[in-house]
Amino acid sequence: MISDRCNSVYNAFEDAAGRWPGRDLLQTLPGTAKVYGIPSGTMRYGEAKAAVDELSARFEAKGYRSGMRVAVLLENRPVFFIVWLALNRLGISIVPINPDLRAAELEYLIGHSEPALIIAVKPRQDELRKASAAAGMDLSVVGPHDPLPAPRGNSVVAQEDGGEAAVLYTSGTTGNPKGCVLPNAYFLLAGNWYASVGGLAALSTDGERMITPLPVFHMNAMAYSFMAMIAVGGCLIVLDRFHPRSWWSDVAQSRATCLHYLGVMPSMLMGADPSSGDKEHCVQFGFGAGVDPKLQAAFEDRFGFPLVEAWAMTETGAGAVIAAHTTDRLVGQACLGRPGREVACRIVDEEGNEVTTGAPGELLVRRAEGDPRYGFFSHYYKDPEATEDAWRDGWFHTGDIVRRNEHGDMFFVDRKKNVIRRSGENIAAVEVESILMRHPQIKAAGVTSVPDPIRGDEVFACLVVDDPSPDLAVEITEWCLGQMAYYKAPGHIAFVDTLPLTATQKVQRAQLKRLAADLVGQSGTTVTAHLKKRQAA
Repeated sequence: MISDRCNSVYNAFEDAAGRWPGRDLLQTLPGTAKVYGIPSGTMRYGEAKAAVDELSARFEAKGYRSGMRVAVLLENRPVFFIVWLALNRLGISIVPINPDLRAAELEYLIGHSEPALIIAVKPRQDELRKASAAAGMDLSVVGPHDPLPAPRGNSVVAQEDGGEAAVLYTSGTTGNPKGCVLPNAYFLLAGNWYASVGGLAALSTDGERMITPLPVFHMNAMAYSFMAMIAVGGCLIVLDRFHPRSWWSDVAQSRATCLHYLGVMPSMLMGADPSSGDKEHCVQFGFGAGVDPKLQAAFEDRFGFPLVEAWAMTETGAGAVIAAHTTDRLVGQACLGRPGREVACRIVDEEGNEVTTGAPGELLVRRAEGDPRYGFFSHYYKDPEATEDAWRDGWFHTGDIVRRNEHGDMFFVDRKKNVIRRSGENIAAVEVESILMRHPQIKAAGVTSVPDPIRGDEVFACLVVDDPSPDLAVEITEWCLGQMAYYKAPGHIAFVDTLPLTATQKVQRAQLKRLAADLVGQSGTTVTAHLKKRQAA
């Protein structure tokens, strides 16, 4: 467990390095090393401590200090954690950049977060310089091992008490992504929650090894995976991404005792032919979300370990996490488990009234005792109205529709928010629409989701143009890939005469969703999902 004396991510790491200097902290497998062109192998806690302190001293010597932010685009490389810890030691906040983001998205994130410096892999540096210039920011962009320049002038933008640890950007429902300011307490609680949750997801201090293909620029890997390993003296094995064909060999080679997953992973792994080696691993449990209920029991039987389904958001962290980690969990029913005693929950209708048992409603959460916001995000940067709206009436409004049975088990039903969930990534329909409207041939755009058997949701765009054609649909998609992350681009495009609008000329979301459901698979709809491929750095 992380000691109560620790008040920062660095303090927790420093304490762990003092207790277990010879243990592995990070492991890079050969496949990931080959993709990134870096050495494979392990880094021990003691080695990491020396590297972190040396880099931190270099930052300090150049004038970096508490209240500044440094943006990083380092993919899933282990150096990400070294940079984060070095910055955190000085009270400097990290702004992780999703490497899938492109021109318009990068310009917004940089201009909004106001970093003092950007640290990035070499192939993306010129693009980031252009985005910085477009955002009106005079910023240096360097590699993780390059000499450090001085920070951008007037770059103290956060509180100088060192409380802010990171700013993570998450898709909103009313336009651009929101910058979630995450304090050190957010990460410390996440590590301790995981270290103590027990049940099927029990962690020991005997040398756990956790493997994850999930992105380190999301809260899952940063807050849960990394901080849990810090809390118990374990090792984190981060892959560049999920590779179905080599997954089990990576799991075996790493000697992983636990793993993190998204729903798409079990579906793809179950698609492979059964093998006598399906249980030749050391994994005791998987922790994640979104497994296909029809596959869960069969997956657990075939591979020999439970999949612990859980619910949380970037905003909630471990302040209000729910997990099906007990032995009496409900398998194959999309069950999220029961909230712990430390979490208070309400399920309400559109008027804010409690729903009856079994009825669906929006999930509201807060801490049950003490500060109701403990362990949650601090606030949305530059958006106090959105922060207070999310916390109206003293409860955090999740935007997720759930139901609860008579035993207290929670079940996910749908999303109230206009957010598309594709392979674990949240996509704001409004953000995609606003970028689509920059295309010279698009007069109106409406974006919604349609079901996808592998990815959960796929992006469906209804567009109004003058001269519709399948070639134009392809051209629009290819243009989108240069403006936004590949997963946000439309996977289906239907040209329509008009969009369903409200009396105030806003897109009528429910009607749009029904329209897309009718149009998907029809001759007039062009499937462009095959064009959506992760671009090389």
